[in-house]
Amino acid sequence: MLAPEKKNELSAAEIVDEAMLTRRSVRAFLPRPVDDETIRDILRVAARAPSGTNMQPWKVYVVSGERKGALSDAILASGVRPEKIEWDEYKYYPDKFFEPYLARRRAVGYALYSLLGIGRREVERMRAQHDRNFTFFDAPVGLIFTIDRRLNKGSWVDLGMFLQSVMIAARGRDLHTCPQAAFAPYHRQIRPILGIPDEEIVVCGMALGHEDVSKPENALRSERAPLEEFVSFVR
Repeated sequence: MLAPEKKNELSAAEIVDEAMLTRRSVRAFLPRPVDDETIRDILRVAARAPSGTNMQPWKVYVVSGERKGALSDAILASGVRPEKIEWDEYKYYPDKFFEPYLARRRAVGYALYSLLGIGRREVERMRAQHDRNFTFFDAPVGLIFTIDRRLNKGSWVDLGMFLQSVMIAARGRDLHTCPQAAFAPYHRQIRPILGIPDEEIVVCGMALGHEDVSKPENALRSERAPLEEFVSFVR
C-alpha cells in the first residue's frame, strides 16, 4: 500500500482502487502478530457489506495461537488427502472443468508451481504446498467463515460480498489475505475445535497477516480476462 503522505494526495476513487488492485492471494506470511482490535476493525467495516433484507448471513470464527495450531494439526493428521476427500456440504468446483475456466485454472496453477520450482510430476511437492493451506500459510490469524444451512443461494452471494469486504478492509490496513476454500471439506475436523454447530456450513477459511515478500510464491500475479470477454453494453 501507499505511504500515508501519498494517500493524502489521492482521490477517494484512487484509494479504493489501490486497495482492490493490490488485493491478491498471499501464500506466505510473516510471524508478526495482528492485534485483536485491528481484526475487530476489519470485521466491523466489512459488516457494512450488502445483504438481502439486511439478513447479514455471515459468521466468522477468528483463530490464532494454540487453537490455530490444533486446527492445523487435526486436518493434517486426518490422513484424508484433498484429492480423495468428499465435498459433502457443498461443491465449489464443477464435476468437470470446461473452457475458458479450465485454461485459467491451469495457467494459475502452472504459474504458482513454476515460481516454487515444482515440476508437473512432482506430486509430493505439490501436496506439500497444498497442505500449507491448512497452516494458513503461516499467517498469525486464521478466519473460518460459516453460513446457516437453512439459508438459500442468495445468502451465499451476500457472504461472498462480505468476504471481499474483509479482504479490502485488510488491505486498507497494510495487511494481506488468502481466501481458502480448501478448509470446507474438513468441517468434521474443524467443528469440534472451534465449536461450530451442525446447523452451520463451513464455507471457507482465510489467512490474514503481513506478507513475507522474500518468498517466491508471493511474486505471483494472476491474470484477469479483458473486459471484452465478460462485459456487454446493451443500449
